[in-house]
Amino acid sequence: MTSMELLLWARGPGLQIATAVLLLGLVFRLLEIYTPGRKPDLSEARASGMGPGVRTIFSRSVPLKGMWTKEISGYTFHIGFLVVLLFFVPHILLFKDTFGFGWPGISNSMIDFITVLTLAALAYTLFTRITDPVRRFLSTFGDYLALLLTALPLITGYMAFHRLGLPYTQMLAIHILSVEALMIFLPFTKLVHAVTILGSRWYNGAISGRKGVQS
Repeated sequence: MTSMELLLWARGPGLQIATAVLLLGLVFRLLEIYTPGRKPDLSEARASGMGPGVRTIFSRSVPLKGMWTKEISGYTFHIGFLVVLLFFVPHILLFKDTFGFGWPGISNSMIDFITVLTLAALAYTLFTRITDPVRRFLSTFGDYLALLLTALPLITGYMAFHRLGLPYTQMLAIHILSVEALMIFLPFTKLVHAVTILGSRWYNGAISGRKGVQS
């Protein structure tokens, strides 16, 4: 298979397969999470759970006091990844071709800076997992796989844009395939939290609020 054939496959059948696996996998995981029967809570509600649930979504999105220095790398790579995904002009053009609408992007130089910053945050996160005894003990193969799957699209995209390493066509194909690998594995790894995090935070807050406990 030539580089162009690989690129065409990645943009065509490869993307279709990855999208199908992503959507079906997410449906399966969401059904698995939200459909199991739960015993009814017969205790008297002390308050409505709606407000505490919504409040918990926001309160749990901010590091606890004294934890900023330990958690800043995680927030950096999460936000940086989303910025690169949503505001890099070629990505916006792809969304526009697919869905029929787009939005303003940001400069390539800023995307470069955010990409490097995001990769640095990922590298630091990996470093702390390896060097901190507690985090190393708690980390599983899935944690390292999630970091790898998140880093590869950024690395390959940066290399493709700057014509580094392999020829551009081949590097672009590898970049697209790395994104498709992320899509395929997302429903079946800890990366699924990208979809479930808001629901789980709301649920925990709502349950605590119903019991009169601040979450």
